[in-house]
Amino acid sequence: MPETKIRWDIFCTVVDNFGDIGVTWRLARQLVAEHHCEVRLWVDDLRAFERLCPELDVRREQQWQQGVDVRQWPAQWIATPAADVVIAAFACQLPSAYMEAMASRENTPLWLNLDYLSAEDWVIGCHGLPSVKYQHVQKYFFFPGFRAGTGGLLREGNLLERRQQFQQDPQARRQFLHSLGIVQAPDAQLISLFAYENAGLASWFDTLASGATPTHVLVPEGRILGDVQTWLGVQGLEAGDLHVQQRLTVQVLPFVRQDQYDLLLWSCDFNAVRGEDSFVRAQWAGRPLLWHIYQQEDDVHLDKLEAFLALYTRGLSAEAKEATNGLWRAWNAGQDMSGPWLESRKHHQELAEHAEAWCLEQALQADLAAALVQFYLNWI
Repeated sequence: MPETKIRWDIFCTVVDNFGDIGVTWRLARQLVAEHHCEVRLWVDDLRAFERLCPELDVRREQQWQQGVDVRQWPAQWIATPAADVVIAAFACQLPSAYMEAMASRENTPLWLNLDYLSAEDWVIGCHGLPSVKYQHVQKYFFFPGFRAGTGGLLREGNLLERRQQFQQDPQARRQFLHSLGIVQAPDAQLISLFAYENAGLASWFDTLASGATPTHVLVPEGRILGDVQTWLGVQGLEAGDLHVQQRLTVQVLPFVRQDQYDLLLWSCDFNAVRGEDSFVRAQWAGRPLLWHIYQQEDDVHLDKLEAFLALYTRGLSAEAKEATNGLWRAWNAGQDMSGPWLESRKHHQELAEHAEAWCLEQALQADLAAALVQFYLNWI
């Protein structure tokens, strides 16, 4: 690492509530904490950001949070010197005046488009390639991914060690759950549910309610609450509410900050997650998971789903692979979940062991923040 700190500008437009800011906030903190970089994080929606960082003052145009220089991305851009590395997260459009500032620098900055996560084969061929130019400033594609030849996944340096210590400490787990008002029955399976609206929820809950094993589902505040309300036959669900129907307990949790969400995933036997950031964190939890991918026009998201399934299910028995594919496809199509869920439960032990093995395999890659820093060092 050079003696002079690398200066970074990360630009984020909040498109899907928390996914975009979740990734960029996590990346910004890691660049500061582990790579000793100077990072400005430009965000156009501080109220969405506040849910992840309650200390944030949404009225301030500039503030420091956990070593990161957080800036309100103003509608009317104010002249600002460009950084050494400029990240346009998820292809957001930089202010034209800032692009001029990049072009006017004596030392040309590295300009990166940090793209969405995908397991598709073409990602490896496109990662690191030049994209468009602005005057003499070249932009490059940077793709997170699951295989060598990509940018890897966001993962703090001590994440797996902290997770393993937590999961091996029943008292720490109980204390964390109690802090959220969760009292798990000794024989109940614990499931976290963070998802978009989904027509398959009712059939899944019907199956859980009539199942042989008691189930406690933890639902952080979010878009799936409307479907949960409909199934329960209630109105106005909010954090702290708890309902029991047959063998199923449903509990609504407050929207928690990122480090608490990690602990929640680590505490559960099964995690249903959505989008990108929670999807990656669920993989680091080493627990069986179910991904609700963000829906895109012309169903192009289904190609991403199938690409990940093809990669993730390698090494599973034919029966467990078929059950996993069936469960994920049914959930993402909003179809009846009863049969797919019961089938997947037949392979619970194999899927649990596979989830941990997958986590350790992914940890062999360089993490995304380290890969970004290395890309810059190789570029200069």
